[in-house]
Amino acid sequence: MDYEAEIRALSERLAAVEKRAQAAEDHLAIANLQRIYGYYVDKSQWEQAADLFAREATLEINGRGKFFGHERIREYMRHFGPPPPGLLMNHIQLQPVIHVAEDGRTGRCRLRALIQVGRMGGEAMWGECIYENEYVKEDGVWKIAVLKSWQTFYTDFDQGWAKHAMPLLMDFDDLPPDEKTEPYPVYPDYFLPPYHYRNPVSGRE
Repeated sequence: MDYEAEIRALSERLAAVEKRAQAAEDHLAIANLQRIYGYYVDKSQWEQAADLFAREATLEINGRGKFFGHERIREYMRHFGPPPPGLLMNHIQLQPVIHVAEDGRTGRCRLRALIQVGRMGGEAMWGECIYENEYVKEDGVWKIAVLKSWQTFYTDFDQGWAKHAMPLLMDFDDLPPDEKTEPYPVYPDYFLPPYHYRNPVSGRE
């Protein structure tokens, strides 16, 4: 028996298993990172939410433009201020489709957020968006590298999407972005944010 060949084969199998285990851990870490982001946004924990971004990250939400770099993203988060009494702002993170790069250093995720936003005695809305995000392992920790939110719809809660639809949410008047967002259609118009992956069965884009 060729013991050296057998040891080499076992070493290769062990390396393959370790790689798969690490990929599974990375997959879970990215999923948790995105869900944690949602919980922080729910409760206006803007500093904690900003902490989740990489140093050279990009944030682009709806039509409000692109914000480049960790400090500009923190400025964007702080713009919303502390939560007033009676605020509800749930961003429920759903349906993540996650892919980790072969080298284990980057990842991508498509998911949607179901949004409840409003204030007791004031306006209240339902909303939904699609995320196409990118992640990077920076200093050994997974962080958000690109957060890209495509608005699907916003509607008054008491009318619903059968009777009312808001236009694309655009720039803040008092917080100009680093780069403008190219406007795109929102409900009731049809628009499909591009997938970061091919069809896993047919290979179609």
